[in-house]
Amino acid sequence: MDNTRRQALLALLQLICPEETPSVEMLTLVDQALTHVSSGRQQHHERLEFLGDAVLRLTATQYLDRAHPDLLVGACSTLRAQLVSDRWLTALGEHLHLEPLLILGTKARGDDAARATLLADTTEALIGALFEATGDLATIHQWLTPHWQDTAQAVLAAPHRFNSKTSLQEWSQGHGLGLPNYRTTERNQRHGDPQRFCSHVSIGDRLAAEGWGRSRKDAEQNAATAALDQLDSDD
Repeated sequence: MDNTRRQALLALLQLICPEETPSVEMLTLVDQALTHVSSGRQQHHERLEFLGDAVLRLTATQYLDRAHPDLLVGACSTLRAQLVSDRWLTALGEHLHLEPLLILGTKARGDDAARATLLADTTEALIGALFEATGDLATIHQWLTPHWQDTAQAVLAAPHRFNSKTSLQEWSQGHGLGLPNYRTTERNQRHGDPQRFCSHVSIGDRLAAEGWGRSRKDAEQNAATAALDQLDSDD
């Protein structure tokens, strides 16, 4: 690792965990987390991403247990889904300005559609790297808790923005209109493309809206959000 790379990683760690004194092992693991499998290097992010996924879910669960002890289990599960989502991880990666630090192969570097997925995967690998280096969940909590607080506040203040399908279903059934009907089609097979799937949602002849996403689930959620936006504007 050259000195320029080392200084960049030290600056990143200062932002994430200013109370930690980075060891050589930590720097090596963070460098690995930021190295994509497409780079062709033997040490890359995949195993750290696998570890980071487990650490993220555990620490998010602990956070909810401590910060929102009165939430029912179902509500906790819904909220946790937002705290560990790819969208949340991508936003965190953007906040940390990880993109210039990524070591990518030529194909991955030129794939703009996969940008969000790369950031989400890298952020998860970074979580795994810090846990591997410290063996301590407290470091993860210190880093992620402020971000979880912001997200939890937003979700609890406007839950339909984060679980639009459920909110739209509740509205349609509450008005005696039955279930929303979703027609979702795959427009291309580019992994990570935010317009890979298109979903059209309708409720009888009362409402119709369209949404796009990198997965069927995302497209349907976005279509439901668009439908709820229409309802808000009609009120």
